[in-house]
Amino acid sequence: MIAARMRQMGVTGLPRNYEIFYAVETGTSEELSREFGQLGDRPSQRALDELSRKYFTSNNRDQIVQSAQEQVSESTTDILALMQREQNSIEKFCTILDKTSGGLEGPNALSRDVLQKVVGIMAAATHTTLEQGRTISRAMQEKTAELDEMKTKLARYKRLAETDPLTRVWNRRAFDRRMAEIYNDGREVMFNALILADIDGFKAFNDRHGHPVGDKVLQMVAHLISQKSGQCGFVARTGGEEFAIIVDGKSEDGVYELAEHARTAIAQAEFSIGPTAQQFGPLSISLGICMASEASDAEDLYAKADRALYASKSDGRNRTSRFSKITKGGFAKNWLLYKGE
Repeated sequence: MIAARMRQMGVTGLPRNYEIFYAVETGTSEELSREFGQLGDRPSQRALDELSRKYFTSNNRDQIVQSAQEQVSESTTDILALMQREQNSIEKFCTILDKTSGGLEGPNALSRDVLQKVVGIMAAATHTTLEQGRTISRAMQEKTAELDEMKTKLARYKRLAETDPLTRVWNRRAFDRRMAEIYNDGREVMFNALILADIDGFKAFNDRHGHPVGDKVLQMVAHLISQKSGQCGFVARTGGEEFAIIVDGKSEDGVYELAEHARTAIAQAEFSIGPTAQQFGPLSISLGICMASEASDAEDLYAKADRALYASKSDGRNRTSRFSKITKGGFAKNWLLYKGE
């Protein structure tokens, strides 16, 4: 539907354009929807890019990284210049020491006045060198602090770029990265699993109650899933009403128990929204589980967990299914069953 609307409006199918249309379609931001509506029926790519830069920090990552690289390069250059100044100062001091030593070791005795002058020169050179060292040390500390601050900013930008703006859990980009990491390490494969969860009947719920209520429900569902997943769960929103949990360090029974805790918590939630605490429950989710060791790669793991999720939908929804337990080859996939419900 989103792709069809983009084509109808003459918009190129770029990921950043799709992100705008998806946010408008789901009502993620009223301000974004209002500004998008002001673009008319044939928005220009330039206008869409301005919206993308304004509302989606993740699309600014190239500019952010470039800016950070420039600042790091500038600080590094300054540090190298300070180190060169320190080296020059030390070399100059060593030259004074060598010449003074050579003069003291000469065959002729030095008068008291000459010795006093030598001592004065040495004292002044030492003082200058020490002061120069202290100045450079302070400057180095300042540059180090700047680099530490940049490191903190980059970490914050990265977290923001990988966070779903509505639910505040990880987004699809972060999920794809974490999934790839599983198969880069043999231990990860042995001790990881994927749970896919989908809110039952959410499209009809949105049509009935409106997107603002639907957004609140998504936020509450994300919170409950995160709460029940604890420290061992990497929770991401992978689609409109679909969430994923990458579980670390649990057996299949342990993963199933975690999924059931999340499912039960959502089934029992009242979903009270607004100043009147109007209740929009009950709601339910269906879940599918696959252990990483049952798949050959990240794509295969997702497909098998998705197949288990389909089994839960097919068996009546509001349940958890394991890929290891479903009948192999027994399902002819019908995406409309839950992707379009």
